[in-house]
Amino acid sequence: MTGTVARTRRRLAGRSSLLTNLAAATPAVRLLVLTQLAFNVGFFMVLPYLSVYLSQDLGLRAAFVGAVLGLRTFAQQGLFFVGGSFADRWGVKPVVIAGCVCRILGFAALACFTSVAGIVVATVLIGFAGALFSPAVESALATAAGGAQDRGLTRTDAFALFSAFGQVGAFTGPLLGSLLLMADFAVACLVAAAVFVAILLAHLRWLPADPGTHSTGNWLDGWREVIANKTFLVFAVAMSTQLVAYNQMYLLLPLEVERAWGSQAPLGWYFALSSLFVVVAQLRVTRRARSAAALPVGLMVMAAAFVVMALLAPARLEGVAGLLPAAAFVLLLALGQMIVIPVSRNLVPRIASERRLGSYYGLLASIGGLGVLIGSVITGALVDLMPSTGWGSAAPWGTVAVALVAGALVLRRGKW
Repeated sequence: MTGTVARTRRRLAGRSSLLTNLAAATPAVRLLVLTQLAFNVGFFMVLPYLSVYLSQDLGLRAAFVGAVLGLRTFAQQGLFFVGGSFADRWGVKPVVIAGCVCRILGFAALACFTSVAGIVVATVLIGFAGALFSPAVESALATAAGGAQDRGLTRTDAFALFSAFGQVGAFTGPLLGSLLLMADFAVACLVAAAVFVAILLAHLRWLPADPGTHSTGNWLDGWREVIANKTFLVFAVAMSTQLVAYNQMYLLLPLEVERAWGSQAPLGWYFALSSLFVVVAQLRVTRRARSAAALPVGLMVMAAAFVVMALLAPARLEGVAGLLPAAAFVLLLALGQMIVIPVSRNLVPRIASERRLGSYYGLLASIGGLGVLIGSVITGALVDLMPSTGWGSAAPWGTVAVALVAGALVLRRGKW
């Protein structure tokens, strides 16, 4: 690392402004960070409102709506490994461009078609688009921020910036979508498609067309190499507990808000609280949590969020008092995420020996998706099977806390 780079990084270590850090990044890092912002704006402009549109506006049965949402999740989360492999083989740029095209077509189809077949095709395209460009963008960010040519940001810093700007998009997207829905759902879909057209054009112009790092050789050989990395598999499974925990924002938290308030009306405020906390605090947290030793600490902070809910569940608090534990849960969960995500994404290239980064990031996400599927089934079953009063109501929260503690113990013992 040159003396200039070292001095710049020391100067940035004393600052926490998103714009200051963005300006200090290389053009490639800056493009990828702003890409994540735009991705989330376009995506969250539509997806939070899809289930209501399908069930109320189109009158489709709840079972079909659930199947559609599950299909989108599988087409994205379950196929991340495939998208990452494409990036390793063909390079990041064509895979990102293909993902943008898929999402443009998917949102346009949602705007134009109301048939079952049209909705299914649109949903698969929207999901598969994420499977294409998400691991490609993460691997490109790791590469762009991983060398001495980056003037100001370490790889951990770059992923912290990536996370914070992603939350800006996740916060503003639903707000824009709610305004567009005052006109029509189709209008929101077409505007979201236009956002991805802009992303596509930006990447055609500015994203380097570097060849794939593994453009030759057999597909299966590459997959075998990644799957044979036992250290990475242990790391990915332990890290999947983080994603399981975060997804309880969509399962256990809504149920708790419904119980405490009598409706899910306050739920949006919790998501806003989480996003704003990350935007404000992510860079400050990352300044203090930079090494692998931070990973078990982050998971334990997340476990504490579930312990709070488990301990207070038997009290059955209602009204404003019932909403306060959920607020503490959201803040602790977000804090754990801020500790864990930049550090974990920085460690992947090291565990992978800087090889096949698309495949490694893709498999990390796919294993996390499998963990979410298993974890959601277990927590959902506990909600149904355990008594809704007394300590029985604490069981789902306590189970996730135990999983997080187990993940923390594995990460603490590992040599990453």
